[in-house]
Amino acid sequence: MSFISTSAPLARALADRNYSEPTPVQTAVLEGAAAGRDLLVSSQTGSGKTVAYGLAIGADLLGDAEALPRAERPLALIVAPTRELALQVQRELSWLYKQTNARVISCVGGMDPRREAALLDEGAHIVVGTPGRLRDHIERRRLDVSGLRAVVLDEADEMLDLGFRDDLEFILKSAPEERRSLLFSATLPKAIIALARSYQRDALRIEVAGGERGHADIEYRAIRVFPKEAELAVVNLLRFHDSPTALVFCNTRNAVRHLEAILLERGFSAVALSGELSQSERNSALQALRDGRARVCVATDVAARGIDLPGLTLVIHAELPNDPEVMQHRSGRTGRAGKKGTSVLLVPASRRRKAEMLIAEAKIEASWAGPPTQDEIRVLDEQRLLSDPMLSGEASEDDATMVAALLAGRSAEEIAAALVRVYRSRLPAAEEVGDPNFGRDERRPARSNEDYARPREHGGAERPERRERSGPRGDTVWFRLNIGRKDGADPRQLLPMLCRRGKITRDEVGAIRIFDKETKVEIDAEVAERFAQLARAVDRDKIIIEPVTGEEERRPAKPFAEKASHAPRSAHPVRERDERSSAPARKPYEGKGKPFGAKPYDPTRRDREPAYEETAILRPERSFDKKSDQGGKPFAGKFKGGKFEGGKKPFGAPQGGERPAASDARPAGKSFGDKKPFGAKKPFTGKKPFGAKKPRRDDR
Repeated sequence: MSFISTSAPLARALADRNYSEPTPVQTAVLEGAAAGRDLLVSSQTGSGKTVAYGLAIGADLLGDAEALPRAERPLALIVAPTRELALQVQRELSWLYKQTNARVISCVGGMDPRREAALLDEGAHIVVGTPGRLRDHIERRRLDVSGLRAVVLDEADEMLDLGFRDDLEFILKSAPEERRSLLFSATLPKAIIALARSYQRDALRIEVAGGERGHADIEYRAIRVFPKEAELAVVNLLRFHDSPTALVFCNTRNAVRHLEAILLERGFSAVALSGELSQSERNSALQALRDGRARVCVATDVAARGIDLPGLTLVIHAELPNDPEVMQHRSGRTGRAGKKGTSVLLVPASRRRKAEMLIAEAKIEASWAGPPTQDEIRVLDEQRLLSDPMLSGEASEDDATMVAALLAGRSAEEIAAALVRVYRSRLPAAEEVGDPNFGRDERRPARSNEDYARPREHGGAERPERRERSGPRGDTVWFRLNIGRKDGADPRQLLPMLCRRGKITRDEVGAIRIFDKETKVEIDAEVAERFAQLARAVDRDKIIIEPVTGEEERRPAKPFAEKASHAPRSAHPVRERDERSSAPARKPYEGKGKPFGAKPYDPTRRDREPAYEETAILRPERSFDKKSDQGGKPFAGKFKGGKFEGGKKPFGAPQGGERPAASDARPAGKSFGDKKPFGAKKPFTGKKPFGAKKPRRDDR
């Protein structure tokens, strides 16, 4: 099927863009059964949905005409969840309707609302915007929706997830009842179906085949990484794939800023994209990616929908997404319009099960492997250098003079070595990363902690060793930086910056000591002079590096593992000090005698006897747990018929068997009845109680 059924101006616009065959979703909306009806379409991102609903509403806007009349009230309203998607839809519809003289404007958050109001006053055929800004213009009567012929909700499921349900319902209620409604969504949850039933009439439901099995043009890879080497793995992946444009996703804004700084320090042309940036800053970042001035974009999920970048062939999930839908929307930025792409998930050991669940729920297949190594990247660099177009071109007349001068003064080996150095100087250095090898592999099953704990002779596994950087082995020279802890100095960011500015390796950098207002770094003495010359120039980060003069200018370097800042966790300074100390070690307690010099137990001590008097009064039941003073057994008899039967009588009762009277229960003088309870008041003797006051002066 071709675009024969579309309007002539739209067909010519598609031909100019080399659109020869429609995608499945475009074919579905152009069928005769969908003409003039409300549509509920489910299709994955990157399947050509924007062009699909642009063609679907073409008949409603144009009819049989070749061009649209003068712009007045909007004829179509497109609602998108994010600013980036709305601006992209505006660009797509602008070239699609260019030959119809259509005026397409956008109304999105972050832009000047007064300028948008002026554009609306001038008139528009198609308005594209975000829900909040469109509702604001409608409430302020800047946007007249009384003439709408079609309303399109793009990525409706995302708009509901972002909490725009009230805004969508307000927009749909404000639109005329006879208008046409088209809902496009990657998934069709119950909330979308309920919204369609409320605001659509006899909608035709279209589910594009293959939408549930993910993207066929995207290759998924799961890369095992150590938790602290995820950023280094991102560097190696960017170097390994060498994509014209790459997108790296993080979950938080802080992670985006941190990773962008790391990539910039290593020489990548990177930009950031997150919700904290203004709309103009986000537009500038996207334009830099489209122009080729930037090749890497570090973004949050705000960029997961609606961004279409040319040449984007690599998507890296530096942090795992929260659900499979987000993962597919992230990955859907590549592999668009039939092009191939790669989606890479970085999986630490603690996130392995979550990654497997995401892959299973998304119904995709991913290959597990370790991060690219330095050797693999070095081999690819050699192949790319040999196939570089720079080597295949012919020298011009101006270049011939320089070529002759070089050949006259240098040998071929020297010129080739210089060419290699120049080529490598333009490339960020690859990082040394390890493979934890915990994951599921085609040839080897996953290892657990029990496998590593079991001895090798009983089938146990050996944990992979990680190489730590060795650091300087000879003398070192200290350098001072004008940033400290209060300026946010971080060793993970300072180390690549020092290597880049001083043209040194990581092993030539020793201890990094960060103070409140400054930082001191030790550099190998063999490269210190060259480092001082190269690092003297102030970079864009305005960090000044200068040598430290004085007593600490030069000192022999310790082995890297013995430095305080790089000591292993097993090292215990207190234990080492005890081993070096000359004082005799304290003997362990051998169980002889009582500790702390306690005396043996003395049953005659009064402080060890229980207070029976207090116990008998407050807790009388415990008085029967002890033997009486006469050595008899505790009273176990019962009082029956006015007599005690069985056992001894309590409190020394008479032997006659009658119940003792209150006066006989205790010896004379020791009974509570001999004294008046609570101290009875003395009889009144005629004296004034409480000491009467003297008569006042005025009473005299």
